[in-house]
Amino acid sequence: MYTIGVDSGTQGTKALLVEMASGLVLGRGYSRHQTVKGLQPGESEQSPETWIEAMKMSIKEALRNSSIDPADVVSLGISGQQHGLVALDKSLNPIRPAKLWNDTSTVKETEEIIAAAGGQRAFIEQSGLSLAVGYTASKILWLKKHEPENYSRLFCLLLPHNYLNFYLTGRLHMEYGDASGTGLMDIRSRQWQIDIINLIDPQLIDKLPPLSPPGEPVGYIRDEIAREFGFQRVLVSAGGGDNMMAAIGSGNVEEGICTLSLGTSGTIFSFSSKPFIDPEGEIAAFCDSTGGWLPLVCTMNVTNTTELFKGLTNVDNDGLEDLVKNGAPGAGRLIFLPYIDGERTPALPEATGVFFGLTRHNFNPACLARAVMEGTSLNLNYGFNRMKDLGLEPREIRATGGGAKSQSWLQIISTVFETPVITLAEPESAAFGAALQAIWCYYGENGQEVEIKELASRLVKAGHLAAQPDPDQFQLYRELYQRHNSLWKRLSPEFSLHRQWLNSTLSGAPDKKY
Repeated sequence: MYTIGVDSGTQGTKALLVEMASGLVLGRGYSRHQTVKGLQPGESEQSPETWIEAMKMSIKEALRNSSIDPADVVSLGISGQQHGLVALDKSLNPIRPAKLWNDTSTVKETEEIIAAAGGQRAFIEQSGLSLAVGYTASKILWLKKHEPENYSRLFCLLLPHNYLNFYLTGRLHMEYGDASGTGLMDIRSRQWQIDIINLIDPQLIDKLPPLSPPGEPVGYIRDEIAREFGFQRVLVSAGGGDNMMAAIGSGNVEEGICTLSLGTSGTIFSFSSKPFIDPEGEIAAFCDSTGGWLPLVCTMNVTNTTELFKGLTNVDNDGLEDLVKNGAPGAGRLIFLPYIDGERTPALPEATGVFFGLTRHNFNPACLARAVMEGTSLNLNYGFNRMKDLGLEPREIRATGGGAKSQSWLQIISTVFETPVITLAEPESAAFGAALQAIWCYYGENGQEVEIKELASRLVKAGHLAAQPDPDQFQLYRELYQRHNSLWKRLSPEFSLHRQWLNSTLSGAPDKKY
């Protein structure tokens, strides 16, 4: 028997066809997404129909590549980009394109909701987490304020993966994990938070679908859609947000294991058997998609910095690896603040990048390259340490993403974090996690009580790269970490002024003195 895991992300949709008994991936498919053009700065939107077509194409490609009989597929699970707003009318058709997780046009609406709740601490007390600009709640208020006609047509709100589940099964539904990223839930009770919902609209609660646990499947694929793929009877699992599914796909379903994604941005998250609340709001206190919780920290700058450095120095990945290996640990005390695109954690949206401490001894490609990797790692360590301060006890980090292909980067991370790091045999952890959840739901639906922890421990396998922390370098990196934090804290009042000057310069506006 076989299952399919689908990851509907920002750039495109990936599909994996997985043998249920072994976890072996037999087929892969991919289809790119189109983003709505001509938007205002800060806006990011996609048509939900784009996701449907991309899902179909990626599943069909995975089936072709596998050469199996589609009738032997028995379950399917979907991972989706978090926080997106899919607004449906009474006919259950999208009213407008979906506003995505990276749409930052709702800053004012976010501030309004937080203020109406009594401030950030009051919001956290009510919901268990802080409201970030990208969360769904502020998008709903934006729709109400800026497009009242569309809002008046609103019948139901879904998240991206819920919309794909609805297309497949005809059921409107949300599971705890992805729903916790709306900002409308109390993540402790795993119920809608009526007081917060009422701040947006007292009638909004009627437009939200029922919540259900992640082990409860959505239903079966509708006959007319099943025939299109050659399926017989395929169970659709609850699915979840991409981070929740990546946790399952990396085996991060028990305490002590952390997942680290080294992509354009960086995320660190870990399983918790109880609500994991940060009173300062720096750690996102999500629910996970197994029945627990998923404390998560996100930074904005990881491989975007190495890509820029590679372009500047005209080297490829192998060349970058050679440069970093030739640079001594600590990069000659050179500090890199990696805030090329501002920063989310720590909260420095106006920040810019900084090389600090250049001398004739470290002003060379090897030290600069190493400082870039170390700077992103030290910055990630800020959030990792915040999680440890709140009770996280990590024993192993499982690294994914493009940066996880670098042995040097893994070694830096392992020593900075003072924790062993491994990679995974299956790099598409979100799609693989969706497949594992689908297997779990299928077994449960057919009377086989299998723990998700047991499934993950059996089917998630380690990759060929790993790193152990080097105790001889602990003191060096602890000192650099303190200098790194001291530097951004001292510079933070200046970042906003520098960003204003930079923007005016790049736009050709008259120069101002700040």
